[in-house]
Amino acid sequence: MTFLRALVGDRTANATVFVAMMSLLLIGAAGAASDTIQWTLLKRKLQRQADSAALSGAMARMSGGSVTAAANAEIARYTAITLQGSPTIENAPSTGAYAGNAMAVRVKVTANASLPFSQIFLGSAATMTAESTAMAVGNGDYCVLALETIDATGIKVSGNATATLGCGMATNAQGTKAIEVTGSSTVTATSLMAVGNISVNGNGSIGSTALLPYALVQSDPFASLPTPAVPTGCTTRLRVNPNETLAVANPTGTACYAEMDLKGTVTFAPGIYILNGGDLKLNATADVSGTGVVFILTSDQIVSNPSSVANLSINGGARFNVSAPTSGAYAGIFLYQDRRAADDSGTNDVSGNSTSFMQGTIYFPAQRIKFTGNSGMNTNCLQIVARRVEFTGSNTVTNTCPANSGAGSFSGYQVRLVN
Repeated sequence: MTFLRALVGDRTANATVFVAMMSLLLIGAAGAASDTIQWTLLKRKLQRQADSAALSGAMARMSGGSVTAAANAEIARYTAITLQGSPTIENAPSTGAYAGNAMAVRVKVTANASLPFSQIFLGSAATMTAESTAMAVGNGDYCVLALETIDATGIKVSGNATATLGCGMATNAQGTKAIEVTGSSTVTATSLMAVGNISVNGNGSIGSTALLPYALVQSDPFASLPTPAVPTGCTTRLRVNPNETLAVANPTGTACYAEMDLKGTVTFAPGIYILNGGDLKLNATADVSGTGVVFILTSDQIVSNPSSVANLSINGGARFNVSAPTSGAYAGIFLYQDRRAADDSGTNDVSGNSTSFMQGTIYFPAQRIKFTGNSGMNTNCLQIVARRVEFTGSNTVTNTCPANSGAGSFSGYQVRLVN
């Protein structure tokens, strides 16, 4: 303090020069600190803009929308930043670690930063850039997918049901109960994933199952399947009484029936079996088997009357021992209901006795399917894709599929920043 008082009171030229130099130094330090803070804040805003645009573009890429439109819309939300030139939006990126990857979206933005102190010396605004890359990455394997998209319950496990899955369950449903585990039911799965929320209430239990609410919409793994067509003159009804035995031939590879009401022992030759409007029913006494078969439930009136589609009923006492084709358009699928069917125009129930064997996919994209099951069923290679899925019995579903089965679990995806 004594030194400072002496310095202030000093009137010599040396002291004046010293004070002036110290003042400039302090002003410079303050100006540089101010510019640094402003630069950091602007850079952070610009990076957030690039990150948000890349994420939005990648989500549009997964949902079939316009990557450029989605990214630009996100960029436009940041009105506080004026960009220099047009942003770079690439799918796939032309540079970087994910160059050429069609799943990745790269965004680069450039802006001028007016820094008051630095601009005195630079004579112009400083230029800053930010770039980001986002893409859909794997998020586990799933064997149950509900395609429902509205505010509804896509997957429900209720009553005293036990669903043990060596894979995950996912739904595109929204709302607070997109997946609901209720009653005294128990779910053991690798994960439960939903666009909406996941509700576990009552005495429902999920153990160590991972919960992934508010996730990305998952694509239909079988969206490219051909639309079913009914051959002309398909009016024959296949009915097998109890204690009767029938071997069903399929010499052309495609057979069509107006209905199947099966109560006896039936063996189907490999091939495609079309149900025209009438249901596929397996009663309690039925013993049905087939290797390399697919049952397609549709109707020749479905365009004018979507409710005319065939439905499915497999009684709990029935033995249903089938495997899907291993090649061709329907590889890996053994039950397929026309996607043009009216929602809830019928009931689709799948069960079976302890000696039942199912290998492949049950695909009902337009309607609900209720899977009652039985703890002794062999469902080591079973996938279920439907508009809504409900479990009410003791079900054990895994995905230990033979390498040449044509069937298998499907990957879930989430969008995140990768660079």
